Amino acid sequence: MTTTDIVNRLRIWAADGSKAERRLAEVILADIEYASRAPIADLALRAGVSEPTVTRFCRALGCDGVRDFKFKLAQVLAIGGLYLFPEPLVRDERDARIVDAIADGAANAMQRVRDAIDMGTVNDVADLAIKARQIYVFGSGGVSSMGAVEMQNRLFRLGLSIVAHTDGQMQRMSAAVCDGHSVVFAISASGAAASTIESVRVARQYGARTIAITHPESVLAKEAEICLPFVIPPDTQLYKPTSGRYALLFLVDLVAMTVAESIGPSVLEGLRRIRVSLSGLNMSDPGRPIGD
Repeated sequence: MTTTDIVNRLRIWAADGSKAERRLAEVILADIEYASRAPIADLALRAGVSEPTVTRFCRALGCDGVRDFKFKLAQVLAIGGLYLFPEPLVRDERDARIVDAIADGAANAMQRVRDAIDMGTVNDVADLAIKARQIYVFGSGGVSSMGAVEMQNRLFRLGLSIVAHTDGQMQRMSAAVCDGHSVVFAISASGAAASTIESVRVARQYGARTIAITHPESVLAKEAEICLPFVIPPDTQLYKPTSGRYALLFLVDLVAMTVAESIGPSVLEGLRRIRVSLSGLNMSDPGRPIGD
């Protein structure tokens, strides 16, 4: 489903439309909330045009009529209103403000995971991963795909057979070759990613054990056998990347360290080999992270 960007169309008409179209577009863009609620007569009066002109304008924008146009404006305000009317940027003490916003956001995100996590569940997840013949990690989108790749990066070095897929069709195909010895991690910040949800359904059909890292009230959480709660709260700091990434990395590291300690000293040989293999790349410093 494609969402119509009515604001972009209005901006085009405000610049390139006829005289009446420009007036209407400018009036609407100046106060979208008013335009979404105003009677057609009031909107026409404010723009200095006739009511039929308003109706034709709405239909020319691709709407069924004035009512549909107002509905689309209301959607704009609900979905992206914060981006249309941002607070003015304050340049005083900008550097400190940016550093504090990032650091506080990361710390708060990790603290929320710490407060909500059930280590009994994490241990169950680690046990499933250790016993699996094959692990798949599915994640689509910016944060979730990053988490999927990071999960692969953390677990393969512990001797587990794991593959991450960020492409929806690859997720579905991989799910179709799962069996009772497979484990699927499904990562989604929203829990509504269609390809990931459907892939979990397919994997369960063939006997795979499924673990969702997602919002606990989401569709994906209900589809998976186990859920590790991953919640990104609303953030009104529009210029800052989401701090939820740190919460996801925290969860990935919890699983990875629990797996490593559950396996025990035998994981150290693989880590040693990786460090030796990288020593020829001027990465022999024992204090450096392995392969990072």
